[in-house]
Amino acid sequence: MQLLKRKSIIFAVLILVPIVIFFVSLGIGRYTIPLDRSCKILFSQIFDIQQTWEDVEKTVIINLRLPRILLALLIGAGLSVSGASFQGMFRNPLVSPHILGVSSGAGFGGVIAMILFKNSSLVFISAFCFGLLSILIAFFFSKTKRKITTLSLVLSGVIVSAFFTSLISLVKFVADPVDELPSIVFWLMGSFSGASYEKVKLIAIPMIGCITILFLLRWRINILSLGEDDVKALGLNPNTLRWLVILPVTVIVSLSVSVSGMIGWVGLAIPHICRMIVGNDHRILIPCSISVGAVYMMLMDDLARSLTAAEIPLGVLTALIGIIIFGFLLKRTRGGGLFES
Repeated sequence: MQLLKRKSIIFAVLILVPIVIFFVSLGIGRYTIPLDRSCKILFSQIFDIQQTWEDVEKTVIINLRLPRILLALLIGAGLSVSGASFQGMFRNPLVSPHILGVSSGAGFGGVIAMILFKNSSLVFISAFCFGLLSILIAFFFSKTKRKITTLSLVLSGVIVSAFFTSLISLVKFVADPVDELPSIVFWLMGSFSGASYEKVKLIAIPMIGCITILFLLRWRINILSLGEDDVKALGLNPNTLRWLVILPVTVIVSLSVSVSGMIGWVGLAIPHICRMIVGNDHRILIPCSISVGAVYMMLMDDLARSLTAAEIPLGVLTALIGIIIFGFLLKRTRGGGLFES
């Protein structure tokens, strides 16, 4: 009874906290809007509420902040649950969603499109396609004797990541230093400044679908974390299970890079925070990662657009704060609880 009550409290908190942060984030920025007013503006889009706010406040809330908060929520949840899933699957706490080279592949696709086409829609399509291409290349290199091992897959991911990172450096070298290079560098550092409802519509359904797949697979990830022999002993195919995890993670990372650039450390640090809260059972860890990841990314975006007059690149903030969090957890647990799989 006590355990059931504790789980109910945890799940209630995991649902309520993202909702609270969502509404609080609407009022945060260089143009501050009180919480009650921002909530009225948002609900006025659904219900008939008498206008007590300025038109400029409505424009800021509905046209600028709402789409970027929705993107932050989706991408934060996606990257965090991807990291938790990969760490369980690979049985390695240092694994992140970018381990198979998807992030660098999508980044290369984005910068190529920025140079050749200068069209935001084509940047999205190119980044997504190259992200998927990178995973196919990783699988091609990792397949030996008609079989794919975890170690060969990770090593192939390192090769693919290094390859596309080198190509990104080459593109930056040949880019116009006045017109093209600054926009490439800023995009690669990650930001939701270009958020729009079109981008939200493009990624919402596939992102939610992939997160749902990982949520439904959470007990199977528990089995994968036991080792290949245990998976086979239970009558399951480890390669099929890996594919079921890798494919949605690949789509999530490709989508996130295509709309917001390269944002690191979310999928590495957040799952460890969740382990400190709920433990290593992926049946609880996966939903916790979804919730905490969404909250973390919304808070990071709040800081990015409110700390200074000029917006701070999101990738810089997530890296700095992620490193601090990871270092604190490592120091507090002395490497013990942090690295238990």
